[in-house]
Amino acid sequence: MMETALFVFYVVLLAAMLAYPVSRWIWALAVRSLQRGLERELTEAELAEQKRRAWRLTAVICPVFSVLFNLSTVGWPQ
Repeated sequence: MMETALFVFYVVLLAAMLAYPVSRWIWALAVRSLQRGLERELTEAELAEQKRRAWRLTAVICPVFSVLFNLSTVGWPQ
């Protein structure tokens, strides 16, 4: 039981530590791509929407990566 709790703790910890940098990275890539496509600067509303989209993607990517990373390093808890 303790191993499972520790595994979950490490999964949550890694996902939380990665969330902000990954979100900023996804946001920067999306904003640059959209600016190139539209050939203009984005408005505040467009920037806010890109930030929301980046956080939604981050909420999926980080926990999945964290679980897979922890499984590959420590294995499944007994």
